[in-house]
Parts: sequence; structure tokens; C-alpha cells
Amino acid sequence: MSDHAAIFPPPAASGGPGWPSLGPEQAGFDPSALTEAVAFAAAHETPWPRDLRALMARGHFDPPPFNEPVGPVHPRGPANGLVLRHGHRVAAWGDTRQVDQTFSVAKSYLSLLAGLAWGDGLIRDLDEPVSRTVRDAAFAGPRNGAVTWRHLLTLTSEWEGELFGKSERMDRGRDLGAEGRKNPDRPLQAPGAHWEYNDVRVNALGLALLHRFGRPLPEVFAERIMGPIGASADWRWEGYETSWVTLADGRRVQSVPGGTHWGGGVSIHAEDQARIGLLALHRGRWEGRELLPAAWFDLATTPCPLNRSYGFLWWLNAAGRFPAAAPDAFCAVGAGGNLTWIEPSSGLVVVARWLDPAAQEGFMRRLRAALRS
Repeated sequence: MSDHAAIFPPPAASGGPGWPSLGPEQAGFDPSALTEAVAFAAAHETPWPRDLRALMARGHFDPPPFNEPVGPVHPRGPANGLVLRHGHRVAAWGDTRQVDQTFSVAKSYLSLLAGLAWGDGLIRDLDEPVSRTVRDAAFAGPRNGAVTWRHLLTLTSEWEGELFGKSERMDRGRDLGAEGRKNPDRPLQAPGAHWEYNDVRVNALGLALLHRFGRPLPEVFAERIMGPIGASADWRWEGYETSWVTLADGRRVQSVPGGTHWGGGVSIHAEDQARIGLLALHRGRWEGRELLPAAWFDLATTPCPLNRSYGFLWWLNAAGRFPAAAPDAFCAVGAGGNLTWIEPSSGLVVVARWLDPAAQEGFMRRLRAALRS
């Protein structure tokens, strides 16, 4: 759909009409099939307890003592979500204004910030070592000094060490199919030679971006993304009590993580997430204004050679990771059943909060089957 024909919701705080909506048939869905898909999502809430701190304490991600949170942890609410087509709200379930931590969906938000830095010229070359423009001990030495922006964005950095009191060995050898299973003694390879989902290394990207912007990332995100797309004031991006950093100008600011593995991260509701998804659907444009370079989305959704299901901190469908979705679909995915599904070919943006990961494929299959035109 061309940008001039796109539907965008009014600002959340405008006090005017709500999100533009369409009936299922008008939006190209079979009404009964769509109702079934939404009911399926509502009925398949994640098995995680509402007390997320208790989940961490019992070693879901890491065994003691490595499971100790260093950032805020908030209890979660019930399952909820919504379905957009070409910007119209077509269906919803649960409380879509329920603010919850969203775990690794925040990684995709770091990708948006990296896109801003790239567009601003703060990242001159994705294949340039971060150490050339970031003066921080985290990027010193033969190994970490060779890590590039592309390595960090594609999870291939093999960065080594400790950051904010958490060692990358805690996540080394991580098996995403069996959360909590790690191999901390896996021998490291050269930067760029191995793909691994490692939260400490993602946090190193957040630190690098903080240095390049020279100001807290939540401020940049609010000013450059959330404000222009009319998001609410209900979201927050929290750091660790251990993640205070001194910038070049002497200011002490807090670096923020790309998830909630050890607490902190992005707390947000489904409606604000849908706005971010709509921005991504339109390749960085919002009501005719370019907030991010469209070329960034070409880069961000290009499969990593070492994992064709991953781009720049977005999950991709090039290798069929999401069997029910179209090949061009890309997703922000967070632990516990947090999903933002973006499908340019069909104009879909779907946000599902606290959907049982085991039921994700079933939900996507039912929703896609409900689409008639």
C-alpha cells in the first residue's frame, strides 16, 4: 500500500477519535474465522506465572547465582493483543492498554535506534569496528576491538567479557529451544564467525549506541520515534542499577538493555507496540514523514548468512521460521509469548502479548487462514 493511502491512528493523547477500525469483511477477513483465531489466542495464555520475579528466581533463564535481577521486574498481566490491516484496527482481545515488560521485543527497538544512528551518520560504516568511534573499555583489546556494528546487530560479535555485572558466559552456548540450557565453555570463534543469541552482547550494542548519541537511549526513542508516531506516555525503558555510564561530557547516564533477562527493558502496552509495528510496516514513514531511512529496513530484513531467520535484531521468515506467515514477514519476539508480527505483502500488523509460545504457530495459521483478500 502506498504511503498516501495508509491509515495512521491519531496521537494517543489527542482526545479525538480512537484508532480507525474496520469490520472484518471490509478488511478482507472471514468474520467467523477471525473470531476463532482471536479466541484461540485469548485461550492460550503463556504458562509463565504472573510473578515474573519468581520465574527468574526459580532459574528459568539462569541457575543461581546468575539469575539475580539487576533491573526492575514487574508482575505481568493477562493475555491481550490486536490485529491491524493497512492501519485499521480489525480485532482485539484483552486489555490492550496493559503495560508489561516485553523482553526481547526490545532488541528490535534497539535496531530502530541503530537505524537512526546510521541515518544521522553516527554509524559511518556498518563494517567498521565499533572501537573506532566508541571510547569504552568494553570495546578494547584484540577481540572486542575488532567487533563491528554489523556483528552486534546480527548477533555474530563473539564479544567477550562482563558488562554491568553480567558475563557473556552466562548466555554462551544458549539453546533457544530449551531456555536455561547453556554451554559457557563453548570456545569462542572470531567476530563474525558464529551466530549466538546472547543478551550481554546485545547490551554491548545498547552501550555503544548510548556513546554515539551522547544521551540516554530512552530520550532518543521518545523524541525520534514514540513522539512522532503519537504513542502514549505509558511506556518506559528501564536500565540496570549497575548500568550507569559516564559519557564524554562527564554526565552520568543509564545504559538500557535489549530485553528483560535480568530485569529492566521496555515496559509498554500493545497499542503502542502496534504503532511501532505500523512504522516498520511503512519502512520508517509516518503520515508522509520519514522518521527512519527506508534503506535501513532493507538492511535490517536481509537474512544474516549465519542464520537466515535473523536480520538486524528482527526475526525473519526467509527460511520459514513462521510457517503460516508470508515469506516477507518479520517479527519482534520476546520471551514468554510476546510477538509483533509485521507482514508487508498483506498489510498486517499483529501484536500478541503473553501468548503461549507453543500456540504461536497455531494462532498465526488461524489468523492467516481467516484472510480472504
